[in-house]
Amino acid sequence: MSILDLAHVGPDETVRASLAHSTRLAEFADTTAYRRIWYAEHHNMAAIASAAPAVLIAHMAAHTSRIRLGAGGVMLPNHSPLTIAEQYGTLAELHPGRIDLGLGRAPGGDQATFAALRRTHQAADDFPRDVLELQGYLRDASRVPGVRATPGAGTNIDLYILGSSLFGAQLAAALGLPYAFASHFAPHALGEAVALYRNEFQPAPLPSGRQSSPYVIAGVTAIAIADAELAADQFNAAKRQRIKHLLAHHRPITDDEADLLFDSPVGHQVSEMMRYAAIGTPDEVKVKLNAFAGHADADELVVASLAPDRDVWFDTLVNLAPARSSSDPA
Repeated sequence: MSILDLAHVGPDETVRASLAHSTRLAEFADTTAYRRIWYAEHHNMAAIASAAPAVLIAHMAAHTSRIRLGAGGVMLPNHSPLTIAEQYGTLAELHPGRIDLGLGRAPGGDQATFAALRRTHQAADDFPRDVLELQGYLRDASRVPGVRATPGAGTNIDLYILGSSLFGAQLAAALGLPYAFASHFAPHALGEAVALYRNEFQPAPLPSGRQSSPYVIAGVTAIAIADAELAADQFNAAKRQRIKHLLAHHRPITDDEADLLFDSPVGHQVSEMMRYAAIGTPDEVKVKLNAFAGHADADELVVASLAPDRDVWFDTLVNLAPARSSSDPA
C-alpha cells in the first residue's frame, strides 16, 4: 500500500499551507508500513502544488527516514532525459535506496501550458526513446557518446512506466519495467492493460544481475472514516468538484448546478472515472481495496486523495495505514 499526494491546494488556502500538510502526511506515513509516496507533475493547475516533484521529494526526504519517495510521475516529454537523470541522480546520492522515478508521456497540462514549457507534440512520440536514454544515464551506460550524467550515473534508480492505456503497458512489458496504471481516474482499460503487460512481459537483466518479473501498481481513491454518512457526503462533494472542473472551460457553475448534473452525461463521465473509489468505514474500505487488488491483478495499490476535506483525507490514510512489524527497518 502506497500514497499518491497531489499536494492539493484548497479553496482560500495558500500553497505554503498545502505543502505543510504534505510534509505532515509524509512524516506520518514514515512511521507506518506504507511503502512509498509519489508526487505527480501537473502544471497550470491552481488546486495542485506538485508541479516540481523533484523539489518536493528532496524536502520530504529530509523530513523522513524510511519511506520511499518518488515521482508518480515525471512527464518525460516536458524534459530532457539528461536533466531528469541529473535531478533524480542527485536525490539518489543524497538518499540512497529511497528514490523512485515513475515516467509518463502526457504533458501534464493543457495545450497552452505545453507551449509554455517549450515542448512540441513530437516530444510525446519520442517517449520510448527518451526512456531508454534516461535508463542509460542512470546505469552508467549512456546511449549518447561523450555524455555522462553526474550525478546520476550508476545510481540505477528504479524506473516505473505510468499509463492509462495499452501503450504504456506494451512499453513497460517490452522494457521489463514495473507498470503503474492510473485506475484512480481512468479505469476503462485496466483489465486489458494489465493482462497485456503480464502476458507480454520480457524479463530484463537488472544491474544486480537478478532477473526482473512483472510488477503492477494500481491507483485507487478512497474515503475511509468511521462516520459513513460523512464519507458519503465527501464522495458527493468530490463528484461535484470534478463536474465543475470538467465544465470550467465553458463557464463557472455553482454547487447546486453541479448537483443537477449528477445524472447527465458529464455526471456519468465522472462516475466512470470514480468507478473503483472505495467509500465507507475503515473495515468496509479495506474489504473493497482487497477485492480491487484482486480484480486489478495488482501487486501494490497507491491510494490517491478523493475527499475535499483535508482532515478526512488524512484520517483515511491513518485508518488504512499498514502496521509496521518488528522486522521492518528503522
